[in-house]
Amino acid sequence: MMTTMNISLPEALKSFVDQQVAQHGYGTSSEYMRELIRKDQDRQHLRNLLLDGASSPATAPVDAAYFQELRDRVTSRAAL
Repeated sequence: MMTTMNISLPEALKSFVDQQVAQHGYGTSSEYMRELIRKDQDRQHLRNLLLDGASSPATAPVDAAYFQELRDRVTSRAAL
């Protein structure tokens, strides 16, 4: 179920939204706004993941040997 939210925009922003809707194939300005909100949610989620990773304990270095081991594991599993 969707609820309704009304927003007020200055004319310049409304024109910009209308251009984006027309140029990028959105059916309505609501679709465009929903897409912006989803992208913002994704960006915030990624930021939180990065911050969590930055504050986690250090691990072994990720170097060429690490990636070779991953490739070897995938190859061996694919052979099964």
